[in-house]
Amino acid sequence: MGAFEKYLSVWVGLCILAGIGLGLLVPGAFQALAALEYANVNFAVAVLIWAMVWPMMIGVDFSAMRRVGDRPKGLIITLVVNWLIKPFSMALLGVLFFRHVFAGLIPPEDAEGYIAGLILLGAAPCTAMVFVWSQLTKGDPNYTLVQVSVNDAVMVFAFAPIVALLLGVTDIFVPWETLLLSVLLYVVIPLIGGVMMRSWLIRRGGAGAVDAFTQSIKPLSVIGLLATVVLLFGFQSETILASPLVIALIAVPILIQSYGIFAIAYAAAWAWKVPHKVAAPCALIGTSNFFELAVAVAISLFGLNSGAALATVVGVLVEVPVMLTLVAFANRTRAAFPAED
Repeated sequence: MGAFEKYLSVWVGLCILAGIGLGLLVPGAFQALAALEYANVNFAVAVLIWAMVWPMMIGVDFSAMRRVGDRPKGLIITLVVNWLIKPFSMALLGVLFFRHVFAGLIPPEDAEGYIAGLILLGAAPCTAMVFVWSQLTKGDPNYTLVQVSVNDAVMVFAFAPIVALLLGVTDIFVPWETLLLSVLLYVVIPLIGGVMMRSWLIRRGGAGAVDAFTQSIKPLSVIGLLATVVLLFGFQSETILASPLVIALIAVPILIQSYGIFAIAYAAAWAWKVPHKVAAPCALIGTSNFFELAVAVAISLFGLNSGAALATVVGVLVEVPVMLTLVAFANRTRAAFPAED
């Protein structure tokens, strides 16, 4: 695990402070960046999101989907948790906390934005960081690749309908055209581009060429993520300083969701006697989030200075410490699982 992944929350925290400071010092620059948009797509953010997402998509190998039937238990748990439990539990927690538990602490219009951001996080299962968590728990790398590839294929078709359903159920307006455009821009196009680049690299030098290329462009993802955080918190600087408690409030349902989803998936894998090298990654995939997609769609649907965008970035801040605690727990409980099928 590289220094960036290991200390991601530290870098994000520093960028939050930088964004707030710059937002107060040079508000005009952020207003100019906000004006660079068309059809609710901000060009500056779009470039940064593509820089984050495209390198991840190069790692997706759809040929691995031929092996989905080899050991179906872990894949079934992953799909059920990711698409039938996680989005709905996150929406429920968002409504519970921001319309009831925290109702007296924040304005109702802000609460709706935070709920929307949590829904976007819950409907976006992790892609790239899963390989880090799998490696740290000595997971089966080939099976993890199968799980991620199947998840990405499902996400192309399921993300927009689930988000639209949950936003509608929670009485939040759904701009369908913007939602579909966001999925096209931030899932479909990067995925097609990643598959094409992967095929070209395989023809030139095999899997080693893919690994070398993804490592060489990894700084683009790092820069894209951190610059996006600076932008978002620059736009949110006045809101955050007026109510600094909001970051902690948003983190509460995210923490409950993360540990709860892991418990459900991990317990199901244990009860079904799934080997640990499959059980650990399948539980961690559901717990982690594809926060790059959630951030991009939140910005497109609700704007750069929206509560939804803020909530998705708080998800980035919370995720790494939470995932490291779960990795440690999974490693300590390895003996409770069978070693092999």
